[in-house]
Order: sequence, then structure tokens, then C-alpha cells
Amino acid sequence: MQSNQVTVTIEAVHEAEPVVHRYVDPSPLVRSYAMEKELGLPASRRVWFKDYGWTPSGSFKVMGALNWVHAHRVQLERRPVTAHSSGNFASGLAYACREFQRRAIIVMPDNAPRVKFELTRAFGAEVQTYDIARDHETGERDRLAKQIAEREQALLASPYDDPAVIAGNGVGGLEIVGSLRSYGRSLSHFVCPVSGGGLMAGHLLALGEAFPQAGYWAVEPEKADDFQQSLRAGTITTISRPESICDGLLSYSVGQHNWPILQRYVRDGLVVEDRATQTAMRWIYDHHGLRCEPSGAIAIAALLHGKPDVTGDGDIVVIISGRNIDDDRFLGYCRDSESSASLASP
Repeated sequence: MQSNQVTVTIEAVHEAEPVVHRYVDPSPLVRSYAMEKELGLPASRRVWFKDYGWTPSGSFKVMGALNWVHAHRVQLERRPVTAHSSGNFASGLAYACREFQRRAIIVMPDNAPRVKFELTRAFGAEVQTYDIARDHETGERDRLAKQIAEREQALLASPYDDPAVIAGNGVGGLEIVGSLRSYGRSLSHFVCPVSGGGLMAGHLLALGEAFPQAGYWAVEPEKADDFQQSLRAGTITTISRPESICDGLLSYSVGQHNWPILQRYVRDGLVVEDRATQTAMRWIYDHHGLRCEPSGAIAIAALLHGKPDVTGDGDIVVIISGRNIDDDRFLGYCRDSESSASLASP
């Protein structure tokens, strides 16, 4: 049963803030003079990148993971944690469990980037893999996580569809609000990747309260556009086999806890081709020296290719959700992309 009732509040986000900041510092809000030029903005407007690649786990996922482990710390006194993850929640949860001295057993797809396996194991988690190519037929991912929970008496964490995870992610939204207000700036556009929806839902709780007049856009890959389909249908829509180079944006559907928040605030869903994401990865590297994973670059890809219309008076904030990508994949995507000189063409 779907619910339109919001189960996470801005108060929960404020409660999560000291928890998250006890273990990780705020991620930087970086001004992009290059993007302002690409978009032809007047001097009165600015573009900011919120870059979660600076976290210990290389993505935003560590915020939600820290708040989740803190919220369940009593239940985890003698129990391990388990979860399934494409990779970034795996390393974020592994980091959180290390900080709280808890055992973690993570289920990851067999084709996850090496760097995501290495980070997860480096923080002390155990990893088990499943065949992602057949998961839409076998359901192996969920079954394996449930088996671990039963066998190990482990507590099962959701990478995106949990109130504590959403509230922890929302701390990043509070950081954005604080930074913009300290600069005396307003927000007109917020552009963010969406998959299960935990990142965007958390941020919207903070940003929607502070800047209710702003436009909020969710970006997803062309062949993994379940959220846009859900917006059009007015109900959560499931994709049986999402496909994209954006390995962190391949959830089958948006989370139940995230859906009412996203419905309330998101103006529209934006769909981006993988080719556009590749060119955005090259653009970010050429203009900012940042190496981003595809899921982290997709919101910038949307701007570079004319989505959304950025007419307005305030500033634009774009989320870089993570930077965990193997060297060979990064170089290959950049090599296959168009030359950086033509990236701004819609």
C-alpha cells in the first residue's frame, strides 16, 4: 500500500545534524564560474556544486548511514548490520559501523566498481555478491540480504527507504541552506539525481522549508526513469530492469517514505542519456579537476544539455552525489565522450 503521509520531518533532520557532523565535516558548496558562463547567467546569479565526493566514503550515503546506525545503536548492541547496495551505501554503512564499532555484512552486485568494493572492505565490512544481470529474474539481491539477516540475526538497513537514512541525508540540505544564507544568497533552482529518492527527499525537507519558492528538479537516466514515470502516473511505478552507466541510480522504484516528499516539492523529472552523462564527466574534469562517477555527474549533465529552463533570479545548486569510479572506467567514458568544446549544446 502506498501512503501519501510524510513520515520524516524537518525536526528529524535537525536532530540528525549533530550526529552526522560528529563524524564527518560538511561537504563544500563550490561556486562554478565555468557553469555560470556555460549557462550565460547575469552577474547577479551564481551556480553552486554541492560535492559529496569529499566525504570519507566518497559519496553522500555516509550521512544517512551514520544517522541510521545511531538511531539503531541499542538494537545493534549484539547484532550485526546487513544491507544491499550498489556500492556507495555499502561504503557509507561500513564507515558508520566502524565508527560505532558494529559488524557489517553488505550485499553488492558482482559488477560494482572495484573502488566501491575496496572502500567497503577497507572500513571493515564483509561483502557478499550477487549476479545483477539476472536479479530482475531471480530476486537474488533481496533474498540474499534477508538470508543474512535471518542467519546472523542481523538488522536489515535500507539504503534509501528509511526515515533515519532520509533524515541523515537531509543534513546536507541544512548545510546548503546555511551556506547560501551566510553569503546572502537565494535559491531559484535545485537539480539533484534521483533513484530510490533518499538523497533528494532528505534535501527537500531542508531546502523546501528555507526556499519554498524555488524549483526542484530530479534527474535520472533515460533507461532508469521510474521516478518520472511515477510523477506522470501519480503513483509509484516500478521498472523491472533499469539500465545505465549510472550504477548508483538503478533502483527498481522510488522508496515509499520518499515518495510523498518528492511529490510535494519536485517540479518535474528530467531524463538524461548516458552519452550526455559521459560528456558531463569530461566537462567537470576539464573545468574543475574533479573525477566524478556517472551518478554524480548526471545532474550537471542535465544543465549542460538545457534541462531545466534556468530562467529566474536566484542561484542554482547542483548535487554531485559521489565520485567513486575506477580509473579505467573513468578514462573510457571520457574518451568516448564528445569534445568538451561542444558540451554546452542542448
